Amino acid sequence: MRIWRIKNWRNHPVATQRDVLQDLVTTAQYTDFGKAHHFSNLYSLKAFKANVPIQEYENTAPFIEKMMNGEENILWNTPVKWFAKSSGTTSSKSKFIPVSEESLQENHFKASKDVLANYYNNFPSSDLLTGKGLVVGGSHQLNQVNDEIQYGDLSAVLMQNTPFWGQWLRTPELSVALLDNWTDKIEKLATATADENVTSIAGVPTWTLLLLKRILEIKEKKSIKEVWPNLELYIHGGVSFIPYREQFEKIMGAPINYLEIYNASEGFFAGQENPNDDGMTLFTEHGIFYEFMPVEEYGKATPLTIGLDKVKLNQNYALIISTAGGLWRYLVGDTVSFTSINPYRIKVTGRLKHYINAFGEELIVENSDRAIAIATQITNSRVLDYTAAPIFFSESHNGAHEWLIEFEQPPINLKEFTIELDNALKSLNSDYEAKRSGNIALGLPKIHILPNGVFNKWLLSKNKLGGQHKIPRLCNDRKVLEEILTLI
Repeated sequence: MRIWRIKNWRNHPVATQRDVLQDLVTTAQYTDFGKAHHFSNLYSLKAFKANVPIQEYENTAPFIEKMMNGEENILWNTPVKWFAKSSGTTSSKSKFIPVSEESLQENHFKASKDVLANYYNNFPSSDLLTGKGLVVGGSHQLNQVNDEIQYGDLSAVLMQNTPFWGQWLRTPELSVALLDNWTDKIEKLATATADENVTSIAGVPTWTLLLLKRILEIKEKKSIKEVWPNLELYIHGGVSFIPYREQFEKIMGAPINYLEIYNASEGFFAGQENPNDDGMTLFTEHGIFYEFMPVEEYGKATPLTIGLDKVKLNQNYALIISTAGGLWRYLVGDTVSFTSINPYRIKVTGRLKHYINAFGEELIVENSDRAIAIATQITNSRVLDYTAAPIFFSESHNGAHEWLIEFEQPPINLKEFTIELDNALKSLNSDYEAKRSGNIALGLPKIHILPNGVFNKWLLSKNKLGGQHKIPRLCNDRKVLEEILTLI
């Protein structure tokens, strides 16, 4: 039955999206935001766009602040008691994304069920539900403004609201899963789960790798399959898996399935149906209406947005959403491109503000992740994490990119790694290649090998250690890079 429903919205995505928008606007027409933007008189997408300007967090924050103070009918028509805390990667200011009961049921939980249904449809003999799912999630705490209203990392909010039957299928117990201190948390996660029958894992790759290594130490084993012989699935998201895949395959010791999902604080947007799919299927019937803004429109007074019926393959779009949590034409900040039109599949290519374009090179995270993967393979090295920023022109030197990299296994020859990274970037990005021509505009990358733990020290200094927080991979200014360099 569920597969039939999935096929229905997947095969009729444009009509499905039209129905979603109608439901959202009708439901919220008597909220403060709905009345201010004349929702009761909006009968077309054109009218919706004309009446509701694109919102960034700063535009939405005053409404959210009212909701967190207990006011109702502000952005959404039902009480909102939960907020997903999401700190912008380059900003220390926290964002609080409203999570309504409708967004839990119609988006996050529904999308999770569809991921599971697709998995069983592709692997009907799976034993996934005969064991436990290990979730490497975030932390949780009460909001001090109002005891009834709570916030935490998205994973923590979802854990707290999971139906009772879902608790039986998950490990560890909630008190361990929601610990704040990540040093203690990794240790307790390891000891609590090492002897369980774990059949699936979900989490951000960096923290998951740390946990798996600690479990191998505790159990004195060489591979995770020796610890959990029935493990068959790792669900990942949050950062590109490309630089981590080789490390996971090595530590597992035997093949398992890998599925990518796109589950942000603002919503569960997409997920791979099959491990071999190029891209993630866009969830079009899950309480979110999507618009796509060509990245060159960003910053314009009235930027153009298009719907699914007009998107093109391999073009970068900024994602704009309207949700059952009360976000309206909200600019998420991620950029995506379509890998398929039938069905609609996307991949995350980076962030609107996470790129380097100091010299016209238009380097995006997708380029840098793939280049890192190529360079590590050639030099037999393994990267844990990295960040990069421009070295600007001066009287004494031309421009370049400066990279800070933590390696699990550093290259024997850093110069060789630098050259291979540079060559890979040239092959992946023609603008970068043009700017590197003759070393005139852009010189060879400058790479520093950092002691392991420096990135975590920086995250801790920003109160961002753990959960879904991560090092910004690319920055168009040197602020983050300079802060990290002072910690060495």
